[in-house]
Amino acid sequence: MRQKTLILHGWGGSDDPHWQAWLAGEIAKDYGIVAFPLLDNPHFPSKNRWMKQVKALLNEFQPEVVICHSLGCSLWLHLCNEGEISHVKRLLLVAPPRLTCELETLKSFFPLEAPNSLYTNEAMLVTSDNDPYMNQEEALELQKALGIEMKVISNAGHLNADSGYGEWPWVKEWVMQ
Repeated sequence: MRQKTLILHGWGGSDDPHWQAWLAGEIAKDYGIVAFPLLDNPHFPSKNRWMKQVKALLNEFQPEVVICHSLGCSLWLHLCNEGEISHVKRLLLVAPPRLTCELETLKSFFPLEAPNSLYTNEAMLVTSDNDPYMNQEEALELQKALGIEMKVISNAGHLNADSGYGEWPWVKEWVMQ
């Protein structure tokens, strides 16, 4: 079975050598079906534009698996709060920023409340114990609010290319299971 996988990047995009770009290539090499769109103006994102773009993509592509990184996680939470999306089979939220992030460039996304539903059958939160955008106390609060499993990776920073996350076999295994 070839499942459809949607990958949502964060602030600034996730081009090579980021693990999301690597993962999109790995899925495609295995004849998987993947959508890895560059969201509108990724360095100066607008929540409303991103939501409109992703809602259209969700309706057209109809993924079974969604993988979000950083601000892509925040975007998914906003979509869930709005409640106008279809359920997916599996959801992976990697390195979300704190729900009260105060970066000026990202102000349209915050503050944010954890949704009552993630619109998925199965979800996992992946964090790092030294992520500059969300500390472990905040990650535990989010996990509790979402009611999902959490994997904590030691000394992984923001789980991006700058933290050494280009090839990431674990995430490929998670997607392919």
